[in-house]
Amino acid sequence: MSFVRRLFRWTNRLFIPTAVPEQQGNFAPESSALHTTLIDNILLLQTIFSKAPDLVVRTFIYKQTESQAALVYLSGLSDKNSINNNVLRQLMFHKVDTDGAELPVTLGLMNTMSTWESIETAILQGYSILLIDGLPHAYAMDTQGWPQRAISDSQIEASLKGAHQGFIETDSQNIALIRRYISSTELKIKEYYIGRRAKSKVSLLYLEDVALPDLLQEMESRITKLDVDCILNTGELAEYIEDNAFSLFPQFITTERPDTAASQILQGRICVVLDRSSSVLIAPMSLISFFQGIDDYSSRWPVASFLRLLRILACFVAAFLPGIYIACISFNYELIPLDLILSIGQFRAAVPYPPLIEAFIMEIMLEMLREAGIRLPAPVGQTVGIVGGIVIGQAAVQAGIVSNLMVVIVASTAVASFILPNYDMASAIRLIRFPVMIIASLFGIVGIIAAYMILVAHLINLKSLGQSYTSPITPIRMRDWKDGFVRLPLWKMINRPQSIRTLQKKRMGSKRNEGDDN
Repeated sequence: MSFVRRLFRWTNRLFIPTAVPEQQGNFAPESSALHTTLIDNILLLQTIFSKAPDLVVRTFIYKQTESQAALVYLSGLSDKNSINNNVLRQLMFHKVDTDGAELPVTLGLMNTMSTWESIETAILQGYSILLIDGLPHAYAMDTQGWPQRAISDSQIEASLKGAHQGFIETDSQNIALIRRYISSTELKIKEYYIGRRAKSKVSLLYLEDVALPDLLQEMESRITKLDVDCILNTGELAEYIEDNAFSLFPQFITTERPDTAASQILQGRICVVLDRSSSVLIAPMSLISFFQGIDDYSSRWPVASFLRLLRILACFVAAFLPGIYIACISFNYELIPLDLILSIGQFRAAVPYPPLIEAFIMEIMLEMLREAGIRLPAPVGQTVGIVGGIVIGQAAVQAGIVSNLMVVIVASTAVASFILPNYDMASAIRLIRFPVMIIASLFGIVGIIAAYMILVAHLINLKSLGQSYTSPITPIRMRDWKDGFVRLPLWKMINRPQSIRTLQKKRMGSKRNEGDDN
């Protein structure tokens, strides 16, 4: 056995070339402080940004002191109109009556930097760096202007009566959208930069007089302890900071809607905004929150209550209906009426597979059609989903691969999974039904009950930012049931949810004015 290992290593060294390490891409200056000579600073900065053809170094005469100066920026990340009109024109042709400490630029934000690390970070974030000969520091000017798309409606969280605005990939715009809904000085923002190779800006939004400081401290601790190269989207961030990474269930809500984020912040939760991502994270969350939609609060409360109960029913249908069908066909025949079981036997007479294989074929085919519809362009994707489902289902029945009733079961399961308003929760429910089908084929209805008990035990043990995931069901908080399985009238929900443990409990007055009351 050892001879085989040595032979394998020898052949690897013979036929697979050894990777030659390239020259280090990042240049570290000997000193972190800037030089007082402009030419030395420019040469060192060009060395740091080697092989970067988009680095622009514009030298000119600074009118204020008649000394040499240079403006350095990345062309793709900066606004050239702002640079030309608000910076270069002012510095080259205007002079102010001061001692030279104030720059004659018309920009709202400008910082002083004296280390190469801070200058490098600022340039990579789209700032323009002004270097003046004789000064041991530089000026970082807010001229950010990278390509970005316009604000449009969310493609995942459609709304009938809510606002038609969605987040984009710029954090400043996303924070501005939230501020449009919460115009209060109590809305606080804490910023962090995470990542060793590429800094990712993470912002925490919360109401200072409402959010619990312990929750905020826990979220800050999890974010600041991250030691990764870079975080590209909120999905990666959620996986790094969630309580249980091995659970199928999402512990944070990911939303693309500013009205949803504002509503959760007003309840006392924390919103995490990640730059370069078109969605934000909301924490802590409970299980029942994933069945609530933003349209629930703009519709009549009986309609919203009915829709929530329908979503909960759809959750059980999507998770357990194929398993119940397999259990009844394989083990528990007595649960099926006689006329129906005779009809099922007639349909299944031509099917050569057991119910488990039959269900797996149709469920996997359904998931393939779903993914094909998502990846293709929108008009083509809808056509593939509808026509493919009809054609494949009918052809499978005629070929004797599956029965008619199985097609009905799978179609009902697919429709039920589409009703769930949260995509992450719907994906988790879709995956749960596969182990449920296997257990049902082995143990029947008893296996389904055991699977349900295991699922409930897992949910009870699950946490979201250290808070109970199944609240207000367990622990029981009857006051929060007003906005749980059903939605009572808004004037009945005087207090904020107890499961969040906010500083301020009340969010409205206790008296409701009637129609003619003044």
